Amino acid sequence: MKNRQKRFVIDGEAIILGVDGISDFNAVHSRQHDYEVQLYAFDILAMGGEDLRPLPLHRRKANLQQLLARRPDGISRAPFERGEIGRDLFRAAYRMGLEDLVSKQRDKPCCRGRQKHWIKIKNRSHPAMNREL
Repeated sequence: MKNRQKRFVIDGEAIILGVDGISDFNAVHSRQHDYEVQLYAFDILAMGGEDLRPLPLHRRKANLQQLLARRPDGISRAPFERGEIGRDLFRAAYRMGLEDLVSKQRDKPCCRGRQKHWIKIKNRSHPAMNREL
């Protein structure tokens, strides 16, 4: 029997939730609340040594859900929402103070670089847009 290592590659973002339940960009970058940092997982690209990128998004999300079913504290999974990205959705994200929206087609694999089936729309009024790196 082959010894399979329990290695995972998860696409996610470090966040600190504010009292309103929304990621607090300034708290993350202040480094004063490092003990509150959580991983907000969007996708899983490899699991147990297996490359999951060729799988469609909905299968990768199912694998991520299974992996995180008994998740340790500090890891949250981004929900998989069906629907179309449009003005109403962007306005709602803007009102919530979110940094951006990402939309991927559920039946497509994960590919390198930007793809036609992968859309990211930035909220230009978010503090991240004005931050010097």
